[in-house]
Parts: sequence; C-alpha cells; structure tokens
Amino acid sequence: MQKGGMFLLEEIEAENIFTPEDFSDEHKMVADTVADFAHNELKPLLDVLDTQKEGLARSLMEKAGELGLLSADVPEEYDGTDMGKVASALIAENIVAGGSFSVTHGAHTGIGTLPIVMFGTEEQKKKYLPGLANGDLVAAYALTEPNAGSDALGAKTKAALSGDGKYYILNGEKIFISNASFADVFITYAKIDGDKFTAFIVDRDTPGFSIGGEEKKLGIKGSSTCPLVFEDAKVPVENVLGEVGKGHVIAFNVLNIGRYKLGAGTVGSSKLALGEAAKYALERSQFGIPIAKFGMIQHKLAQMAIKIYASESLLYRMVGEIEEALEDKKEGSEIGKSIEEYAIECSIAKVHGSETLDYCVDEALQIHGGYGFTQEYPVERFYRDSRINRIFEGTNEVNRLIIPATLLRRGMKGQLPLMQAAQNLQEELTGLRAKMPSGDEDPMEVEFDMLHRAKKLFLLIGGTAAQQYNQKLAKEQELIQILADMAIEVYAMESALLRARKAGSNNDHNAEFKIELATAYVYNAFPQFEVWAKEALSYMYEPGDMLRTNSSIAKRLGKYYPANVISLRKSIAARVLEEGKYMV
Repeated sequence: MQKGGMFLLEEIEAENIFTPEDFSDEHKMVADTVADFAHNELKPLLDVLDTQKEGLARSLMEKAGELGLLSADVPEEYDGTDMGKVASALIAENIVAGGSFSVTHGAHTGIGTLPIVMFGTEEQKKKYLPGLANGDLVAAYALTEPNAGSDALGAKTKAALSGDGKYYILNGEKIFISNASFADVFITYAKIDGDKFTAFIVDRDTPGFSIGGEEKKLGIKGSSTCPLVFEDAKVPVENVLGEVGKGHVIAFNVLNIGRYKLGAGTVGSSKLALGEAAKYALERSQFGIPIAKFGMIQHKLAQMAIKIYASESLLYRMVGEIEEALEDKKEGSEIGKSIEEYAIECSIAKVHGSETLDYCVDEALQIHGGYGFTQEYPVERFYRDSRINRIFEGTNEVNRLIIPATLLRRGMKGQLPLMQAAQNLQEELTGLRAKMPSGDEDPMEVEFDMLHRAKKLFLLIGGTAAQQYNQKLAKEQELIQILADMAIEVYAMESALLRARKAGSNNDHNAEFKIELATAYVYNAFPQFEVWAKEALSYMYEPGDMLRTNSSIAKRLGKYYPANVISLRKSIAARVLEEGKYMV
C-alpha cells in the first residue's frame, strides 16, 4: 500500500496496486446485481422518473434496499452488508444506467448515510442505520448555503443551546439539497454560538424545519433538489453528530468518499456513452458506408476508450488503497484519518472522471449528429446529466486547489518528503535523458521513462513555486492549477501503465489491448507537461539566465520520441467496434 500523495515521489510495483482484474467473484456478482436492477427496474422508468412522479423514487429505493444496494457501507450489526469500498464503488459505477436515480441513490448511500456510519454514537447508529440500510429511511446531506458553496466553512446557519439545555435552536438556509423533498434524515451543519462548526442529524418532522420547492434543473431532472429552511428549528442535543466544533472533520472526510464515488459513477456513465456511440456509428451510414469506417469517427471512439481506461484504472487503484487502509478500522477518528490520507487521490478521481465523462458525452453526441440533439436517442440525456458532475462534491476548481495545497501542507509538516525531493532534483537531472524506442526493450519501458520525467517536471515547478512564494503560493491560483493538472496526469498515466504491466505479467488475454490503451494515454498526456512547465516558469522568472536555464531543463525533461499513435487509435477503435462497447 502506498501512502497518499507518494505516487509523485516514488515508484510502485505493478503487482502492488488493485485493478479491475482483481475483482473477486463476489465483486462481480454485486456488479451484475446492480446492472440487472438498473436495466430491469430503472431503465424502463427513465422518462417517468424525470417527471418526479410522487412516491416513485421512494419505492425504487425500497427495492434497492431489498437487494442490499443501500447497505454496502453499513456494518452488519446495524443490518448492513458491509461489503467493502470496492463493492460500494462498483454499485456506484453500475447504478448510473438508471439515469438520475443514481443521484438519489448516491446522495443516500454516500454523503447521507456515511456520516452516521463513521461518526455516529451507538444510539444514533441503532436508531438510523437499519432503516437507511433497507430503504425505510432516506437520507440527505445539507451543507451548501446561498453564500457558502465551495467555501463550506463560511456557512451562516447558526445554532444556540436552548435555555433548558435539551435542544439546539437552528436558524438559516441550505440550498441545492438532493433528496430533500422526500428524505427523512438530513445531515446538517451549523455554527454553535456563531463559530463552532458542528454537524447535526435533523429529522424531517423537526419543529421549525421546512422544505422549499423543487429547483428546475438543466439535467438530473428525476432527482429531487430543494432548499431547506431552519426557523428556530428544535434539534435535540442527542442529535449532535460527532464533536461540537468538529463538523469540518465529518464534512471533509465524507466529501472525500463522495468524490471517489462520483468518480465511479462517471466511469460507468462514460462507458454507457461509448457504447451508444459505437452502436450508432455501426448503424448510421453516410456516403454509402457506415460512419464507423470514417477515420475521424474512429479517432473519437478510441479517445473515449483511452480516457475511460485511465479513469477506471486510477479509480480502482485508489479504492483498493482505501479499502486496505480501512481494514480493522472501527472508530470514526481512525476511519476519518485513513480516508483523509487519500484526499488527493479522491479529488483526482473526481476531476479526471467528470472531465472524461464530459468529453465522452460530447463526442457521443457529435457522432450522433443532429439526432444526438433530440430526445429520440439517450445521448441527449447523457449530455444534460453529465454537466453537474464538475460541480457536485466541490467544483473541479476547488478540487484542483485541494491537490497541491494538501501536498504542500504535508511536505511542510514532513509527512511527505516533497521538499527534499525537489532539492535533490538538480543532482538527478544530469542522468535524465529521454529513452529512444529500440524495439527490444520491455513493453512500455519508454512510457515508464516518460512518466518518471513527468514526475520530475512536477517537482521542478512545485519546488520553484514553493521557494518563490512560500505561504503566499495559495494565492497564485494559475500556478496551483498547473500543479494540480500535472499531479492528475501523473496519477492517471501511472495507474494506466501499472495496470497494463500487471496484465502482461499475469498473462491476461487482453494484456496487449491494455498496453495499447495505456501507451496511447501517455502519448496524449505527456506533451502537455513541457507546455505547463514553461508557462509556469515564464510567470515565476523574469527574462534572463534563470528562466533560460530552467526552461532548458523543462525542455530536456519533456523530450520524447513520437510513437505511431494514429495506428494505436485505429486498433483501439476496431476493438471497441467489434465489442460494441467498452470492454477490457
């Protein structure tokens, strides 16, 4: 198991990462159960779900509960199935075939239920978890406020202890709350005495608590999204969740889980989009031949598959690490610490997955041409529903701020040897030269060398930025964005390459295809590193010797010998069209 953030500083052996090829028979059974439920119970109702027919979402949640699809993260002693984080991610990946019902499901099982699982008292767990696990109760998560979206700690909702000491009196408003119109249990945050940010469990029938009307949304129309109003709402003191003044510990750790679960959902949705695009490309003819035979269409299909492969690889690598870290952890503080360890990777999974999905639905719609803009084909729904994922669970901009900030904070505290690695970089540079393909090297040796130099480029820019700006670096958001993008692509490239190498070592019958996908991804991503580096250096240095020297280093680190990526894409597209879907 690799510590969070260490992927930038050290190498890891392929056999030490978790990949989709490591799914157990139980994992595969869970995925099949969810896929069957989505296909048989949800898909026929997609149009009706979008009308928000009264009682429909609740009844479907009850059916999901009967199948154990709400209880994967709930311990067995509270009537859960406690299937582990990999199974939970597989549920999130496959439930997306049910359209916006996946939002209802995700808000309930993730950010709605997990705060009680992780931080609830024994009494709170006994009271709420069995109902949340079987679908008798539906949960919602209430953090966002009109003036506190990404800035969660800027919340204005207040709580004050009643004179008799039995209640906290809450006043304020929450907005954009999923499941609000029919939820029974609301995980809510308020500041006690105006400064102690604290979590509460609020029941639907709480006096002084009310729910506003449905928002009219661009997509995910079948999910409920309403504001909440607290007007002297009387919440019993026993409904404080966790410690007073420590609500941020709950909020941020639960959001980390929400981020990787969202990443799992985007992987599933991207696969659906690719499948629809491949199907249409084979059916639609122009100029007397199927459009699947056109090079530009094949390019789109291949790029979709390449990006999905990287997203899927990094997601399950990270979920496997979290599952291992959580082994034998029972206390909320232990669980929270183990999840926080991978906060960087959770943000990466969210950003990479949501942007991969937006790429896939956009290209899927383009392949459909004018028909893609009509409701006759499902890609129209995919396109509308995908857009929220770059906003959910912290916007992608906020997650890009989190990645370098967390890395630098851990470096300053000595939790990651980041500063030492940056200082040692100068000594290492003399031996770093781009490997030239020779035809007899190990598979992907050249690509692993490119990955190694991408890490050095991150250290070059990160070390320079930390030295130039110190504590003021947080204000240099353009540099932060470059560092975040570098970290995201390093993790994606490495995860794709390691998965392919592991497949080759295990004589996987699809190993050659996985090597093609990983190789193509690296050649797509790596050229951008030199561009990012020179852009950052030109900002940090005035014209002169320092800029010329460091730009020369960036050029040397960013050098690569081109590969025949067009042929790779043709081969990948042929496989996608042969299968009619994403299949590795």
